[in-house]
Parts: sequence; structure tokens; C-alpha cells
Amino acid sequence: MSPSHMTKIKLQSSVLEVLQWPRPPQAKSGHTLVFLHEGLGSIAMWREWPAQLCARLGCAGLVYSRQGYGQSDPVTDVRGPSGQKAGQRHGRLLPNYMHREALEVLPALLQALDIVQPVLIGHSDGGTIALIHASRFDVAGCVVMAPHVMVEDISVQAILKAKDAYENGSLRQRLAPYHDDVDGAFWQWNDVWLSHAFRAFDIRPALASIQAPLLAIQGEGDLYGSMAQIDEIAARVPQAQLLKLPHCGHSPHRDQAETVTQAIEAFVQRLPKI
Repeated sequence: MSPSHMTKIKLQSSVLEVLQWPRPPQAKSGHTLVFLHEGLGSIAMWREWPAQLCARLGCAGLVYSRQGYGQSDPVTDVRGPSGQKAGQRHGRLLPNYMHREALEVLPALLQALDIVQPVLIGHSDGGTIALIHASRFDVAGCVVMAPHVMVEDISVQAILKAKDAYENGSLRQRLAPYHDDVDGAFWQWNDVWLSHAFRAFDIRPALASIQAPLLAIQGEGDLYGSMAQIDEIAARVPQAQLLKLPHCGHSPHRDQAETVTQAIEAFVQRLPKI
């Protein structure tokens, strides 16, 4: 396994934690895998899976924590009015937060690191960000696990339960090791998803613009979204491949690690070489 390199990257006025793996010697592929975490995720919450996948596929890799997560810069006044000052975001997330990440932050980060035509691997919110980015930018491929292309009642109910678990259960304690500002990480995600304005979130019209190869993965036991999410992708992206997993919840790469790894390996091996 190639040694990883942890660093901090300044984009505008925000500093993001970034972890990279170089392409292994005698690499099978010229691709770089870019991992995009879920709504409560961070570099640390991916654990060893990105490094293991990169080593197995012979690819370079990049994983980063979005602002307000992990060891990236916190968001000031995360439950206050939304705004931006000197290029740094503050206050509550707006309903277009995944568009901002996909169309502004991610392109700037890829440019700063000289990464072109990445293979995006996104989980949950990260899957949505990957889809939005792929609808507007050139990517070699796109893998999405438990993405959200629209807001379902099942998602809102699960997020309401997460709020209760955070306030009255052990969720805060379990998340704390993964975030410098665990309250900021939780509330920026929870507040926007439970806002009235976010119920109208819907990226289905943008999906038809995706030209890259696409693999969409969903667990049959996912409490945060139904199979309608990836079925809607397939209805609009003719080249999309679907993988529906029994005995799998919201985190396919943890619940069905080997099956998901094999599927991604086969997917990447079929991509045009760069």
C-alpha cells in the first residue's frame, strides 16, 4: 500500500484537511479516485477503505473533509443566519449547499491539486455532490452509494431520529472522535435537511447531463432512502449501472465491503485509460 500524505489546503479563506495516496509503482490505472463523504462524515470516518481500494485498483487517491467536518476549518455560528465574509462561509447551510460544494469547492480543490478527470466515489450527500459535479464537469467515472436525488419522507424521518439520538442518546459521543467541532458538524447537516425549504431539493433534471460512466449502489435496508433514488438515476442516465444490495443499510462500503469493492474494481477496469 502506498504511503499516504495528510495536508491542509487553503481554498479562498477556508482550510480543508486533505489526505492523498500517490499512484502505486507499476500502477494498473492512471485514474485518481476522489472520495466524497456523507453528511456527518470526514476523512477519519472513511477508515481504511479508501486506502485499501486505491491499493487494490492501483489508483491514486484523494479524500478530504468538507468545511465544518473532521479537522477542516469550522463554520462560525453554524445555527445563525447564513452568509459569507472574506470568502468564508458562516451560519446555517442553505438548501443549495451540495451544489456549492460540487460546482465551486470541489473544482477549486481539484485544480489546486492538479487532478483532471477523476473517478468520483461519493457516499450519501457525497454521492449527490458527485452527481451534480459530473453533470457539469468532465470526470472519468462516477460511483455513488446511497445518493439523494430528491427528498423522501423516509429520509426526513431518519434524520428526525438522528436528531433525537444526538440530543438524548449516544450519537454525539460516537461522532465526537471524528470531528474537531462535533456540534457544528451535526447541526449544519441536521438543520438544513429538516428545514422546510429543503423539501424542494431535487437534482433529477440535471442527471440527464451526465455523460460519464456511472455506477449507483443502494442497500435494500437503507433507512435514509429507498430504491427510488437510484431508479430515478437509471431513468435519466442510460449508461448507469445499478447495484441493489440485500442485507445492506446506508453504508454499502461498510455493510457489504467486499461486494462493493469488487463492483467498483470491475467498473474502473472498464473505464478508458488515461
